[in-house]
Formats: sequence, C-alpha cells, structure tokens
Amino acid sequence: MAKVLSIVFAMGMLRVLSGCIELSAAALMLYFNRVETALKINAVLAMIGPTIMILVTTLGIIGISDKVSLVKMLTILCGVTLIFIGLNKL
Repeated sequence: MAKVLSIVFAMGMLRVLSGCIELSAAALMLYFNRVETALKINAVLAMIGPTIMILVTTLGIIGISDKVSLVKMLTILCGVTLIFIGLNKL
C-alpha cells in the first residue's frame, strides 16, 4: 500500500511541476511580449510536456505492474507509442 501511495504522490507531483512550468512559461511570454520569444518558450514546452507524460505513464505502469498481465502491459505500451506516432504526424 505504501508503494502505491508513493507512486501516486510522485505522479501528482510531476503534474504539479508540469503545471508550474506551464504557468511560468505563460508569465514569461507575457513579460517579454514578443512573438519570437514566445515561440522559443513554446518550443521548450513542447519538449517538457511529452517528457512529463512519459514519466507519469511509466510510474503508473510500474504501479499496476503486479496487477496487470503481460499482454495488457504490452497493449498499454503500444497505446502510448501510437499516441506519440500520431502526434509526430501532425
């Protein structure tokens, strides 16, 4: 039970960190008030967002690994992979 709570806590804290980064980036965009600078900040966010998603998903999979069969784990992994393939084709 403690393992589950620590994983959920870590997942939540990663999302809080992600939200703080997003809010800070928005504040920086408003502070600099330049389209070029806003695009640069947005480019950095484009790298951070997927990284946080991968970390949170990985923690979640670790948390359920003892309750889910190998076939279901592979299905989840394929789903996450397809999300990234779909996003790269935009």
